[in-house]
Amino acid sequence: MPLISASKSQILKHSFFSNLSRISNSHHAFKSLYFFTSSSSPDKPPNEQTPEPEPPNSSQESNPEYPVSTHELQPDTTQNRESRIPRGKYRNPEKIEDIIVRMMANRAWTTRLQHSIRNLVPVFDHNLVYNVLHGARNPDHALQFFRWVERSGLFKHDRETHYKIIDILGKASKLNHARCILLDMPKKGLKWDEDLFIVLIDSYGKSGIVQESVKIFRSMEELGVPRTIKSYDVLFKVIMRRGRYMMAKRYFNKMLTEGINPSRHTYNLMIWGFFLSSRIETANRFFEDMKSREISPDVVTYNTMLNGFNRVKKIEESEKLFLEMKGKNIEPTVITYTTMIKGYVNVGRVDDGFRLFEEMRSFAIKPNDYTYSALLPGLCDANKMPDAHAIVKEMVHRHIAPKDNSIFLQLISGQCKAGNFEAAAEVLKFMMRLNITPEAGHYGILIENLCKNGVYDEAVKLVDQLSENAAVLNTKGKLELESTAYNPMIKYLCNNGMTHKAEFLFRQLMKLGVLDPVGFNSLIQGHSKEGSPDLAFEILKIMMRKNVPCEEASYKMLIESYLKKNEPADAKTAFDCMIESGHDPDPILYGSVMGSLFEDGRVQTASRVMKIMIEKGLKEHKDLVSKILEALLLRGHVEEALGRIDLMMNASFAPDFDNLLSVVCEKGKTIAAVKLLDYVLERDYNVDFSSYDKVLDALLAAGKTLNAYSILCKIKEKGGVTDKNSGEELIKILNEQGNTKQADILSRMIKGTGGKKVKKQESVTS
Repeated sequence: MPLISASKSQILKHSFFSNLSRISNSHHAFKSLYFFTSSSSPDKPPNEQTPEPEPPNSSQESNPEYPVSTHELQPDTTQNRESRIPRGKYRNPEKIEDIIVRMMANRAWTTRLQHSIRNLVPVFDHNLVYNVLHGARNPDHALQFFRWVERSGLFKHDRETHYKIIDILGKASKLNHARCILLDMPKKGLKWDEDLFIVLIDSYGKSGIVQESVKIFRSMEELGVPRTIKSYDVLFKVIMRRGRYMMAKRYFNKMLTEGINPSRHTYNLMIWGFFLSSRIETANRFFEDMKSREISPDVVTYNTMLNGFNRVKKIEESEKLFLEMKGKNIEPTVITYTTMIKGYVNVGRVDDGFRLFEEMRSFAIKPNDYTYSALLPGLCDANKMPDAHAIVKEMVHRHIAPKDNSIFLQLISGQCKAGNFEAAAEVLKFMMRLNITPEAGHYGILIENLCKNGVYDEAVKLVDQLSENAAVLNTKGKLELESTAYNPMIKYLCNNGMTHKAEFLFRQLMKLGVLDPVGFNSLIQGHSKEGSPDLAFEILKIMMRKNVPCEEASYKMLIESYLKKNEPADAKTAFDCMIESGHDPDPILYGSVMGSLFEDGRVQTASRVMKIMIEKGLKEHKDLVSKILEALLLRGHVEEALGRIDLMMNASFAPDFDNLLSVVCEKGKTIAAVKLLDYVLERDYNVDFSSYDKVLDALLAAGKTLNAYSILCKIKEKGGVTDKNSGEELIKILNEQGNTKQADILSRMIKGTGGKKVKKQESVTS
């Protein structure tokens, strides 16, 4: 039917030309059924007469030539030139319907808005109402406006406005509203026609409600609405899309009994539907029946047949039809060639596909995005990378991007497999020139292969691009950076003084939930090598929070890094973490940590490390252990020292008691000497008699005669021997101090033992 709005003289203003294309596209929906385009893909029903599961709007944008006078296109030249805008383009006033559409979009539908619209429009004519419905940004706005102007008595809807609102509601899946409006038309004195029902049948079908489409189709006969081939074609499209091929056959037979002859478009629909349901033989019978009715197959028919046979990999049948098509002087289109190329690629006959590709170009048929997408995967699989690269360059030159971006991943992988990393990197540039943002996975394939081949410098450049473009964090992308790509790269960066780059990359991955132990350990080792143990320890803390295991080598490098920076306390913290995680440090690491702590004056901390070492059964670093014990005794931590000694004795790792006693006596630490000697005597450990004398001499020198008396008594009781002169000297001092009783006892003990030297036989294995 003619376009309603185009018949109104008042719409032919220059300001309205920008809206002509969208209004001119408001042809009846049934017209789109005659223009089933599938130029998008050979897997879908081709071009304008063949349906597809979701056929696009096939009507091309019309560009009607309206008789427009010069004064309608230019500003009035009779006006004062000084009043003109000196710069910029002439701006026409906004149309009333556009103002109404904007008001409805920005404000809630209230009585106040209705009054505002009424004050804006003195008279609601057909053209204004139709254009407001067409321009409404929301189907709810269109429905509210449609009902309001009618209920308010502002406008009486006609067949065209009803058709428009049914079409709008149907596309928005507001099917109950659309049905009610259609069924209420006779109450308003409006007659039904086939096109109105076609819109509703198609809308229900697109929403997947096939049974409702069938009910509406049946109701047409009951309501007295004549059905033609148009109605049947829409029904066939709806039910075939859902695989109801048996139902389609029944209605096809019913159509024939009603005396309605099928058209070429009808057969194209049926053939397409049968192939869609894998009913190959049935599709063939309809193809032959079509020819028996003297309905000549056209290019769309052949395209549909070719596509159907290729879907089931019957390429020989496709070849016969392709030759038959040429024999009937039906010129193949880009869809025909694309379908055949894809069929050849699917069965592994890439050379034949490439031959057809060259053939179509020799006939000046330009490949489209689907043609390229059909051929490129086959070339990559066949390792024909030079040909694939040339085709991609052609696509970039023509600025044609494929529908499926996964082809770029195949191209990069194929070029890497062929060892042409420069061409693989160029694919990324091609993507950007086609306004396709490379995803992390695209970079990852190239990085992985560069690392495998030792081309690390180029891989580092790609990592920089990843970081700059934040491609890793692009959650919209489907291709993530795989561990096979980032782990070798992170390891290389950490081994070559670029751990900061590696950490930046890995932290981006962590935001996506990546908790790869290999990457974590590489970062710890890298920071440790570079003398940044604090940064390494931050990574370690993250690992502990996330329960990610840390390697023994990573702990060792972290501890050694702290020790090199002369930070033994932090080294001890990392050392404790290492043990808590279940790792056993080697004896060298124990010695390094203990020695560093001891040198830093942290004797007790060193003592705790020593305790752990002894408990692990290690008997190393005896000199260092002796120094730690000496320092504990000299600093007054006698009980701690004795506890460590007791632990050592239980582990058969005896210290040098004589040396310990000698050191504390020389330093005048008599209390420590007495406690240590008491410990030795109580356990009958072997000590040289000179050590006894040193303790006694130290006590006497310090004026602690009673302590000396007590020690000497214990020595005698245990059968130990001291210098006789020391005993006599002690007796003398005791008498002088009035401790005659103690002097007398000691004298008898000395005389009772005489000069006999007795040593304990119990020896301690050192």
